[in-house]
Amino acid sequence: MKIYFYFTLILLIISAPLKAQRIYESSARKIGIEQIDKFKSFLALPNNAAKTEQIDANINWAEQELSSLGFDLKRLKTSHLPLLLANKIIKKKLPTIAFYMHLDGQAVDLSKWNQENPYKAELKQKNGDSYEILSWDALNRTFVDDLRIFARSSADDKGPFIMFLNALNHLVNVNKKPEFNIKLILDFEEEQSSPGLPEAIKKFKNELDADLLLILDGPMHSSGLPTLVFGNRGIAQLSLTTFGPLTSQHSGHYGNYLPNPALALSKVLASMKDDSGRVVIPDFYNGIILDDTIKKVLESVPFEDAAIKKLTQTRLNDQVGNTYQESIQYPSLNIRGMQSGWVGKDARTIIPSTATAEIDIRLVLESDPEALISGINKHIQSLGYTVLDHIPSEKERMQYDKIIQMNANISYPAFRTDTEAKEGKWLAKILTDYYKSKPVIIRTSGGSVPISPFVSELGIPAIGVPSVNSDNNQHSPNENLRLGNYFMGIETFLAILTTAF
Repeated sequence: MKIYFYFTLILLIISAPLKAQRIYESSARKIGIEQIDKFKSFLALPNNAAKTEQIDANINWAEQELSSLGFDLKRLKTSHLPLLLANKIIKKKLPTIAFYMHLDGQAVDLSKWNQENPYKAELKQKNGDSYEILSWDALNRTFVDDLRIFARSSADDKGPFIMFLNALNHLVNVNKKPEFNIKLILDFEEEQSSPGLPEAIKKFKNELDADLLLILDGPMHSSGLPTLVFGNRGIAQLSLTTFGPLTSQHSGHYGNYLPNPALALSKVLASMKDDSGRVVIPDFYNGIILDDTIKKVLESVPFEDAAIKKLTQTRLNDQVGNTYQESIQYPSLNIRGMQSGWVGKDARTIIPSTATAEIDIRLVLESDPEALISGINKHIQSLGYTVLDHIPSEKERMQYDKIIQMNANISYPAFRTDTEAKEGKWLAKILTDYYKSKPVIIRTSGGSVPISPFVSELGIPAIGVPSVNSDNNQHSPNENLRLGNYFMGIETFLAILTTAF
């Protein structure tokens, strides 16, 4: 009993100073809960970037909040949706740090959500293998970290924006100013690959220039430790369509005679990878070398492969790299959707007329996207196909034995900042000093963020400071934000805002 008493006493003595040094913890929780209604009202605004009227309401909401905090606002017009630029000058001689966030969200499929309205935030707690709805009064509990807010964009990416606003509001409340000038760059069509961003950066170079760009998007490492992300993959898309009969035909009458486009497309897709999941198209991984220095950075990331397998319930995984971190250093070729004929209760006994596959290619810094797309084209031709960029005419259908329609576009390339850059060391020191734990350093994240033009055009180093839980279901039904991450995000942004750069 005495041993247990002394052991407990030692733990309390050790933890007390660490607890005391997290000077913003109680303030972050207090303001986070105080501002929860504001968060809910923001989430209540639908934000599908394909629907301009929805985005207008989100821009207006953001402008109102930022104006109340003393930001100077400007809408940067593009050929698509505008960017919102917000500046707050603390002192002209101070450096300027830009923060990139996006406030649009993925479309919702109401049939897949476990709540009536994905835009009406619900507070839930884990109960076995599911989540049960709680009254918002549950926020008055002593421990609420594991409760979650379920709503579209709660994590991706309205959550980080609200965390940042809460951090700024706290500084106003305690009459304290940030230690550098702030530039917010708010994107309202990131989920549509930000088509207007590259032109905006070229057109508004002076307005967008900064000493450092911090990206407030994406999940933290699954360990829940403070995380810094030094690179993101880019993205390109492909659409492939194979052709059978001009219109769908009776499978009894024409089975064994008419070609089936679904089978043909399946063979094309299967030919692109081996059984270990590696792309077999020549030079697809060209230029990628993971030397000892790089591997040391990758190996410093807490091992998460077992956790990922458990979360996704997959036993046999692709072997592009030896670990998860190694695998995302390479470009990926992913079939994100397929369609041909009908399935389920709508299934019909037909030979379909077409089959289509939508593919995304995640790009790394070493990737030449044009070369990757060209390689896929050549590979398909090597299978005996005539590759067209349009629906074949009658003449073409009768002229060529095997036809495939291929359309491709490159949304944006990858970016990467040196993990040893001084900007990264500044951030790492802030997080280490504040949390008494070294942050997880991610060389390249698997996801994509369209900010590479900032790096290539303006020469600004860019680093991600993710804050949301890794199991947030972003892009999927039942997206959620863990409250512990919500509070921690406010703390992190306060620690950064109050540290000289």
